[in-house]
Amino acid sequence: MRDALDPDFQAFLTGSTGVFSYTADSRFSFCLYVPSRESGAPRGLVVTVHHSLRNFMECRDAFAGFGETHRFVVLAPLFPINVCGDGNRDGYKYLEEGDIRYDLLLNGMVDTVARWTSCRAERFLLQGYSGGAHFAHRYLLLHPQRVLAASVGAPGQVTLLDPRTPWWAGLQGLEQRFGRGVDVEALRGVPLQLVVGDEDTETDELRQDPGSRYCCPEAERSGANRIERLQAMQRSWHAAGVDVCLETMPGVRHGVGSQPAFACAQRFFAAYAAEC
Repeated sequence: MRDALDPDFQAFLTGSTGVFSYTADSRFSFCLYVPSRESGAPRGLVVTVHHSLRNFMECRDAFAGFGETHRFVVLAPLFPINVCGDGNRDGYKYLEEGDIRYDLLLNGMVDTVARWTSCRAERFLLQGYSGGAHFAHRYLLLHPQRVLAASVGAPGQVTLLDPRTPWWAGLQGLEQRFGRGVDVEALRGVPLQLVVGDEDTETDELRQDPGSRYCCPEAERSGANRIERLQAMQRSWHAAGVDVCLETMPGVRHGVGSQPAFACAQRFFAAYAAEC
């Protein structure tokens, strides 16, 4: 419990912190921004998930001002490359890798940070760009009851709410794989923002070789580039009754989209931060 923390350790829980080991599985770690307590205890939590190059501290720093303004703790997890020693960099995007469940890792981190900081974290704001957006929207599928609002920025591959299409392009096999299905009613209660640059038309990184670890030929049906794929995702999720909007960032290519996506997310989240 937080009261049992060593006072010297508690001194690290302010402002932009160092990197903490997640001691339930020390292969993983996270950093925080903890707002000043001069205006009271932290009110809520925002989770921001890194892209494929693991820019987790950039994510934290981008949300620090938001955290201070709204008195939200910012949690930025680090899911490293090569966790299982096989060079895999993509496991977190699809929520599982060997015996690792990345969604459950995040739940544990969230609960830990809530104990440490006394922030409310029953439901939190969730943001990810590119690889982080892969994780964010698939986490949302399995745990909508934990998410207050979500911002999903330019994932290369999307999951449509189609029970006839195999996971991860669709929902077929999801319950057998993860032990739980999608709670559509809960999902409908989560405001969702999709974000993509209007120049995000590159396709090289979207191609998957047949037989590769995460190859899913059905994914090609959602579109040729990230813009088309997010449009397909918006149509699919909207048809299921999800409160989803699509925002296009003018003049933005994929490789320079992180900061504009952070800004879009913070504008979107501001309306929901007051609910904590």
